[in-house]
Amino acid sequence: MSTLLTFISVTDGKIKRSSLEVLSRCNELAAEHGLKSAALIISDKASEASEEVKAYGPDEIYTIEDPIFKNHINAPLLKALSSAIEQVKPQLVAFASTESSKDILGALAANRNAPALADVSEFELTDNGVKAKRPVMASKIISAVEAKGSPVLLTVRSGSYDVAESSSDASVEAISFSFDDADLKATLKEIIGAAGDKIDLSEAQTVIAAGRGVKDEEGLKMIDELASVLNAGIGASRALTESGVYDPSLQIGQTGKVVSPQLYIGIGISGAIQHVAGMINSKVIVAINKDPDAPIFEIADYGIVGDLYKVLPPFIEELKKVKNN
Repeated sequence: MSTLLTFISVTDGKIKRSSLEVLSRCNELAAEHGLKSAALIISDKASEASEEVKAYGPDEIYTIEDPIFKNHINAPLLKALSSAIEQVKPQLVAFASTESSKDILGALAANRNAPALADVSEFELTDNGVKAKRPVMASKIISAVEAKGSPVLLTVRSGSYDVAESSSDASVEAISFSFDDADLKATLKEIIGAAGDKIDLSEAQTVIAAGRGVKDEEGLKMIDELASVLNAGIGASRALTESGVYDPSLQIGQTGKVVSPQLYIGIGISGAIQHVAGMINSKVIVAINKDPDAPIFEIADYGIVGDLYKVLPPFIEELKKVKNN
């Protein structure tokens, strides 16, 4: 029986929600086509993560555990993925579209002589491969793409599918692995995180995005307060990251991060297509802008036309009351 293999991304001991979205879709396709759905965990604590993954319905779980996987390093990760593909022989290897998967997809495809589809928003199985849809040109166009062969490598945009919990009694199999540190041509010295980004934007359930309308310390303090009340991640438009108001790693958009929270609140953001490309998969979109003709209102589920400096204080107070009750 053929297998659909989902790579489960683990960062700082936490499983990325986007990986569970991909696993849920592979579970669905496996059930439809009479295939097996398997999860692959490559981490320094893979055995611990496997117990959590069982709650999301895979038929099988494969683990590769080694201290070298505490941080993302391409060479050992590529070797581990190749070892897993050789052992499992899947017809599909699916990843969440993250910085790390984007970093290795091309090399893995070349090493395995496998077709690859990157950053898709939908995918289906065909008789001899995969067909998918992929947003291009800042999501203004949806491109239909297809790959033939086995295995097909695939990365899936965050928020494309919902996470479906379905507890299973999946078997867990460890794949043997060894890597000589002397083979490393590049050494990871330090990881520098963005100051103030307390919540990973790509995983946040709620995102507060600040735009050009947030023009001074008073506005920034209100953004921080709103994020604190909602336990939200803070992102920004390109205008604010280029001007140095926010760290460039917090930019949301075509050339920044792609987010797919349950709730996105855009404050003082006009809704340029480049920004929209990074947040269009948000489940509920709220926009606050003083310009009634701002493009963001065309995609917003809820819109408030008004000066953010007058709108946010009572808005925050009402949220505090709701939260306290």
